[in-house]
Amino acid sequence: MSEGRSWQGNWANRLYERVRERGFSSLTAFADAHPTLPLVELTEELGDDLNAVQVFKGLVDEAERSHRVTRLVRGQLVRELYESFPNGWPALMDDEARMEVAMALGSWFGFTPVTHQERVNRASDALLAKPPPPGWRPLGPDDELLLTLLPDEEA
Repeated sequence: MSEGRSWQGNWANRLYERVRERGFSSLTAFADAHPTLPLVELTEELGDDLNAVQVFKGLVDEAERSHRVTRLVRGQLVRELYESFPNGWPALMDDEARMEVAMALGSWFGFTPVTHQERVNRASDALLAKPPPPGWRPLGPDDELLLTLLPDEEA
């Protein structure tokens, strides 16, 4: 994808046209239908003239309007984990696995809106202090463990 090309024209209209062409009423519904696709791959599903920053901005805007930012944040962790650990949470937490976990959690934090960064830090600390069982792979943002780590608190 040409990064410059993705910003040409009215990219927001283009983004939502693509979502509707695929039969979805919102970008959130489109993302929910693909809960484990990394953000870049989710974007590629919408065309090569969009980029992941635009898709994530749209998702944040929708989440803020619907008061579901925490759910979006959990969903982004699912995407990061699937990208980093396609076979699930590592069974052996050696130095290499700890580094991979730290990178995945750091990437998750990087996609977290400022309003939720403190909560994501606490959830990350909890995951590191008491790791999930080996092979754990959340299927979406409503995973039981994720809801325990980062419960909905929005009005």
